Amino acid sequence: MPWALIVAACLGSFAATSSGTTRAPFLLDMARDFDVPMPLVANLVSLTATAWGLVSAMSGWLSDRIGRRALLIGALLALALVMALQALSANFAILALWATVSGAVAGVYTSQAFSEVAARVADRQRGRALGWVMSGQSLTLVVGVPMAAAVGALIGWRGWMICVGGLAAAASVALFFSVPRTEARPVGAARTSMRGALTPRVLGLLGTGVAERICYGLAAVYYATFLQVTYGLSLAAIAVPLAVFAFGNVVGTIVGGQLADRLRDRLLTFAVGTLASGAVAMGLFLWHPNPIVSVALGFLYVFTNALGRPSLMASYAEVPEQVRGTVMGLTGTAASVGWIGAAALGGAIIGAGGFDGFGPLALVLSLLGALGAMWCRKQISI
Repeated sequence: MPWALIVAACLGSFAATSSGTTRAPFLLDMARDFDVPMPLVANLVSLTATAWGLVSAMSGWLSDRIGRRALLIGALLALALVMALQALSANFAILALWATVSGAVAGVYTSQAFSEVAARVADRQRGRALGWVMSGQSLTLVVGVPMAAAVGALIGWRGWMICVGGLAAAASVALFFSVPRTEARPVGAARTSMRGALTPRVLGLLGTGVAERICYGLAAVYYATFLQVTYGLSLAAIAVPLAVFAFGNVVGTIVGGQLADRLRDRLLTFAVGTLASGAVAMGLFLWHPNPIVSVALGFLYVFTNALGRPSLMASYAEVPEQVRGTVMGLTGTAASVGWIGAAALGGAIIGAGGFDGFGPLALVLSLLGALGAMWCRKQISI
């Protein structure tokens, strides 16, 4: 496998995800700096996710027209600049503007990273290769957030934004040397790429991806709050449970990449994994006798969910090269819709009656995801 490319893409994924996720430890500090309510700062996530999803789809189409190399390298350089501009923000409105732009350029990068890695490896290796790239995103929770808190305690949130920008710049340089130079796509062939890419199978996979991301996002967004409300734990006390949760995501992604390449039927592998996660969600949110049980179930939930993700991503990549960028770009849009849906649905359920509704909702979503995968198995690829 092209390990130099995979390592560079993984570093880029870590930087792109850190640009938004590692903001979490600084919400109170940022609110005080700009004299705004803390929930307003927290809502920067929605701005970032929306821009990420919209631009991801457009950049995928553009890459099929002009090639991926310039977009990969340029997006991370732009992210480095934007993170520096966030650090220099004089008021919250300017910060919100640059946070939105950072989501947009991160969306450009991630769609291209998956497309480039998928194009440079054989089909039998795609699950593992894409799993390693996705592990860069997972490591943001395990390494990025604790690192942000530790470094931010010394140099503040503005200093940490500069550090993330430095990571993005380093990843851009690494990609400059690891991504082969390729010629731009023929213009005439790219004009029909969006229409040609949206076959019934691809649309079905995108819908399946939305269900999977909502299912995962319910726990990823609200797991810490669930532990605090259910057991009265402090922020310090939930640090270890959150690390265990994030570690389950990393391990599941790596093991899932192996399964995606070793098992013949990738969509069946995804369906089994997502059904397992839905079953575990019922126990996680409906049965909580003590924190140890909930932490163990949280690990198992995110592990089973992550098992199927590389298989789904490899299934997305099973399209002709001339439309792969478009399809992989749309996966970012589907993921953003899922994250926004998870935040909205989770908030509504908590307001209506607490966390008990999370389990049944996750189970229904996992069933929909599994049924979508089974339907896509019968559809002809592009």
